[in-house]
Amino acid sequence: MKVQKSYEDGAGGTLYVVPTPIGNLEDITFRALKTLKTVNVIAAEDTRNTKKLLNHFEINTPLISYHEHNKLGREEQLLPRMEQGESIAVVSDAGMPAISDPGYELVQAAIANDLPVVVLPGANAALCALVGSGLPAKSFHFYGFLPRKKKEKEAELDRLKGLKDTLLFYESPHRLKDTLKAIKDRLGDRQAVIARELTKRFEEFSRGTTEELLTYVTETTLKGECCIVVEGTSSDIHESEVLWWSHLSVREHVIHYIEGESLPSKEAIKRVATERQMPKREVYQAYHIDSD
Repeated sequence: MKVQKSYEDGAGGTLYVVPTPIGNLEDITFRALKTLKTVNVIAAEDTRNTKKLLNHFEINTPLISYHEHNKLGREEQLLPRMEQGESIAVVSDAGMPAISDPGYELVQAAIANDLPVVVLPGANAALCALVGSGLPAKSFHFYGFLPRKKKEKEAELDRLKGLKDTLLFYESPHRLKDTLKAIKDRLGDRQAVIARELTKRFEEFSRGTTEELLTYVTETTLKGECCIVVEGTSSDIHESEVLWWSHLSVREHVIHYIEGESLPSKEAIKRVATERQMPKREVYQAYHIDSD
């Protein structure tokens, strides 16, 4: 067990998780600006995008790239700097780092090395979409981006279809139609909302059933990253009808059999493929790629 006293002086520096605007630059907080000005370095998903933000607010703090493809190497550079007393801010291109964006592993590494992690509140597309959707917000399940491959996408939707929570997804405009079709086919014709261009001039909420929204995106060319908000199920699904592995990702499902039942990875992959009705090749890829 570890207890973090975020603002007590310690031997090392601090990792600050700083959300940035998702569109409207006025949504940045005074505290975020102060933090970005005073840290020793900013670890940014894309230094070019972050440089534009810093220039707008006349911030000259040094930048270093930190993204999906170099995160392990960057951790090896950043952790020693924090241990020597430097403070570092991690930012993504927009919104809260670690939420469908880089940052989670750096936070985890800082915690493992007994370095304090301070998270600043700020802009988040999913919560804006949820509140603006008009769908129930008391209980919700944030998923993020569904898998790109059809079978994996359908398998994930199958495990989510029994949830009564409102569901939140992210999607790019060129995959929006396919994802809406999968949602309609696997979850049924539910109430749903597409929220796009949030906080920007052309912000739009499209509200209707999944069938109506599918027709809309088929006939309309939409631009900008989208949030899809879908109502939870209204059906009373008996506990025995809910798949026991519904809360697991494909990789976690395989690991369950390897670690929990001591099965060889080949046999575990075969069993997961059978239970999820997926090709073994796709289960193999999900397990090994995610573990890289």
